[in-house]
Amino acid sequence: MAAAVELYDVTRNYRMGDEVIHALDRVSVTIGSGEFVAITGPSGSGKSTLANIIGGLDVPDSGTVAVGGMQLSQARDRELSAYRNQTIGFVFQSFNLQPTATALENVMMPLTLARVPARRRRARATECLAQVGLGDRMRHKPTQLSGGQRQRVAIARALATEPNIIIADEPTGNLDSERGREIIELLKRLNAGGITLIIITHEAEIADIAGRVLHIKDGRLTIVSGSGGPAAGGFAAGPAAGGSAGFAGGGSAGFAGGRPDDAGGRAAGGSAGFAGGPAAGGRPSEWSN
Repeated sequence: MAAAVELYDVTRNYRMGDEVIHALDRVSVTIGSGEFVAITGPSGSGKSTLANIIGGLDVPDSGTVAVGGMQLSQARDRELSAYRNQTIGFVFQSFNLQPTATALENVMMPLTLARVPARRRRARATECLAQVGLGDRMRHKPTQLSGGQRQRVAIARALATEPNIIIADEPTGNLDSERGREIIELLKRLNAGGITLIIITHEAEIADIAGRVLHIKDGRLTIVSGSGGPAAGGFAAGPAAGGSAGFAGGGSAGFAGGRPDDAGGRAAGGSAGFAGGPAAGGRPSEWSN
């Protein structure tokens, strides 16, 4: 399995007043192309910081991050903006759809940022909505859709630029059990089609079907379950791993957006964020670690 994501000795600290928060402490991990990875851990453990760094929304204080051979820590703002738009797709717990726009218009937003011609934008957005089972809801606005349908629109938007990697933050967190299972099945199908999935979750059902589970606590990657690969029926418990040992495996995602400028992060350049993310420079409030 080819490596899609490689982190080596990554450290990320935030300063809050006089206190230093150690979000990531010398984390090393390799995620393979086409892998389904679940990232678990308590609130504030560093799991969202890890996802933000992989997605190009944040930068480490030290260590290296390579995605598809691209060294993110050495990339310019324009290159990172293109990376977020073309390589990564983000799905948020709270959907983050534009309330006054239709489902079709929401899905076209990343394509507009990518300067795709209007006719191609519409055709691609229509294709993505059909792929997630919403071909008959293209003209509906978010208030006219159920929670599960809104999350499907968000997933369609993440797919619009044909990313290699999708990063999803608690994608079933705001859904009831039935709608949550539908989203899980959709994500499994996308993974079976070759997309790398990195999912932040507290849901045991998602962890059970992931090819690998990474557990983070106090900024350290402490447990790895499973041997890597696409979605499975379950996972075998792996040995505990202390510190920042490297692990084989895989994953991928895409998004055009800004990097955080809070808590000591750098403001982003390039295009404004889409997929419900902030304009360049802002950090999604729900990605708080």
